[in-house]
Amino acid sequence: MEIKNTNFKGAIVHPNAFVDSSAELHDGVSIASGAIIGPNVVIDSGTQIGPNAVIEGKTKIGKNNKVFPNVFIGLEPQDLKYKGASTEVIIGDNNTFRECVTINKATDEGEKTIIGNNNLLMAYTHIGHNCEIGNGIVLSNSVQVAGHVKVEDNAIIGGCLGIHQFVHVGYLAMIGGMTRVDRDVPPFCLAEGHPGRLRGLNRVGIKRSGLTGNKDFDLKLLQNTWNLLFKSKDVISISLEIAMKEKLDFSSSKLCNFLKDSISYKRRGPMPSINL
Repeated sequence: MEIKNTNFKGAIVHPNAFVDSSAELHDGVSIASGAIIGPNVVIDSGTQIGPNAVIEGKTKIGKNNKVFPNVFIGLEPQDLKYKGASTEVIIGDNNTFRECVTINKATDEGEKTIIGNNNLLMAYTHIGHNCEIGNGIVLSNSVQVAGHVKVEDNAIIGGCLGIHQFVHVGYLAMIGGMTRVDRDVPPFCLAEGHPGRLRGLNRVGIKRSGLTGNKDFDLKLLQNTWNLLFKSKDVISISLEIAMKEKLDFSSSKLCNFLKDSISYKRRGPMPSINL
């Protein structure tokens, strides 16, 4: 790697940082002491790379991200199937990656690990290969996300927990700390426990999101749909069929459609309710 000791396209690079000559740094990027930026890395304007961070592989980082010390992005996946493919990590704008976060690139040719916008990944969070993390998500300290996990927008994940590979976490879901997450967590739901169980709707999160002030959102209808799906004595497929015949708004439709996909082939299936 080539050492860059001067500004590069308006970027500020510390004399003790290492930036490969093929890396692309845009205006306002800052690279702190001891950081390593490998070839094929693109970092957009305003992003700050902290001390001793390592950004490698075919990695693209958007605008105004804040990368704290000892973060590792774009390194090889922890996957025995990996055979050296030139896969990607794509990161959006306005994310914060706290100390010792690790984000692995994808496994097979043409695949990506994707992080959206406005996310907070707290210290020691790990994002495995082929994950897709949406927007406005909080992952608390020491959340370990296995490969092929999808987390939808505005989900909140409590600390010190693991998420099993191929699990999907739905929109505005809340998962309590130290929960065992080995099944899908539907949108708007609150999950907690070991093993993890659905406890009901994430009412606090729904209120804070401002949805309750939306004329197209009906909390009572969403609660009734949830009760039908998770408190019924019928199996989930039958309850889902009944629910989808009812008049639904966008939130209850989102819940039903998520569950329809969750019980399909190759998915983990939904986390059961504590009431069952």
